Amino acid sequence: MTEQIQSTRKPLPWKSYYELCKPNVVFLIVFTALAGMLLAVPGIPPLDTMAIALIGIALGSAAGATVNHVVDHRIDALMARTMNRPVVQGDVTQKQAIIFALVMGTISMIMLVVYVNALTALLTFISMIGYAVIYTMYLKRSTPHNIVIGGAAGATPPLLGWVAITGEVNTEGLLLFLIIFVWTPPHFWALAIKRREDYARADVPMLPLTHGVKFTKEHIVLYTFMLFAVTLMPFIIKMSGLIYLAGAVALGIGFIYHAIVLYREEGDDHAMKTFSYSILYLGLLFSFLLLDHYTRELVHAFFA
Repeated sequence: MTEQIQSTRKPLPWKSYYELCKPNVVFLIVFTALAGMLLAVPGIPPLDTMAIALIGIALGSAAGATVNHVVDHRIDALMARTMNRPVVQGDVTQKQAIIFALVMGTISMIMLVVYVNALTALLTFISMIGYAVIYTMYLKRSTPHNIVIGGAAGATPPLLGWVAITGEVNTEGLLLFLIIFVWTPPHFWALAIKRREDYARADVPMLPLTHGVKFTKEHIVLYTFMLFAVTLMPFIIKMSGLIYLAGAVALGIGFIYHAIVLYREEGDDHAMKTFSYSILYLGLLFSFLLLDHYTRELVHAFFA
């Protein structure tokens, strides 16, 4: 009886608001933004600038995620993966969620403009609008290539971090953006294959529904090879060295392996394994970038 009562209790209000922020996604955003900051200059950038920039970027990302909850609440109610989200369950009203998003977005912009730089604020704002409006309100509902085009908004965090420290957009920062931009489709399509029945109920034109599972698997393989090529670019332009190259090659071979296994199987049993590996892949890839960056600095300092 006690277990039944506990299972029907509504979550504490702060937990519902916390869930609106999509914390797992924001954590990955903050990590890649931090990587962009650390890679942007020799040594450690000013800690106060990094802290304020990361908080501002995190709040902006959380604001976009909250708007996504509101706009997608009808779709979310039809999908097993999202039917327990706070707005769907009524734990937070749409009005409360919008106010919460506006407060976070406003604080984000003030922090970035006043304490970081206007360009970081502008790019963060564009990312918020790109995800919450262009992707969520239009692309997601209108084209099976939604995640390819809309992935640009999700690829900005390392570039935001880079710009927060340097105040400018350059080749290296754009290359970090490009890596996540090319990573996003095979990452998300693997999930879409597994959850295609959910997307069918919600009438969302994901690639496995509009073009078939086999076509989607082919494109996952194609994109993993494209990603492999793109991740070699930091070494080619001498942004990174051999430590990164070894890590990128090993991780890329692993991603290609999962993509090919998924392609060759009849069903979708390997889809979630591919999806899970893609998350691990991105975290480790940026970790290798950082390891290489600081190892080379130590070597240079030692032999200087």
